[in-house]
Amino acid sequence: MKKPLYLVAVDGSQWSLRAVERAIDLANKTGAKVMLLMVKDWSYLQPVLLEGTSPIIVDQTAEENDTRAKVLAPLVEKYHNVNVEITTDLIWGDPATVIKEQIKALHANMLFVGRQGRSQIVDILLGSVANKLAHHVGIPIVLVP
Repeated sequence: MKKPLYLVAVDGSQWSLRAVERAIDLANKTGAKVMLLMVKDWSYLQPVLLEGTSPIIVDQTAEENDTRAKVLAPLVEKYHNVNVEITTDLIWGDPATVIKEQIKALHANMLFVGRQGRSQIVDILLGSVANKLAHHVGIPIVLVP
């Protein structure tokens, strides 16, 4: 029988770190695997351009290496003694879209997402990755405060 897969959306925030902890704890009890997925969004790297200015050049490889070293590797190291198979991935794109695509591609059984406690008005106006996912992923989702 194939092991269940828990997908955890990671962004390095304290909320996502708590989501990782919850997923690994549950995976340890249920025999599931855990994938830590970091989605790098290009939009925050694209500044508003003014006439006569040059866009900031982003070294994608350096950005990925930095993110893996500062976020993903420390998480894998932190939980290396737990009897859970942990994998990581880093993908560029819109976080909600990429996470939904990965859920389908990997046949994930459950999604864990940290949810920053913002007001309902801010969520309505701006939306949030957690809100978008909660309404559209089609698998159980754990929103970790």
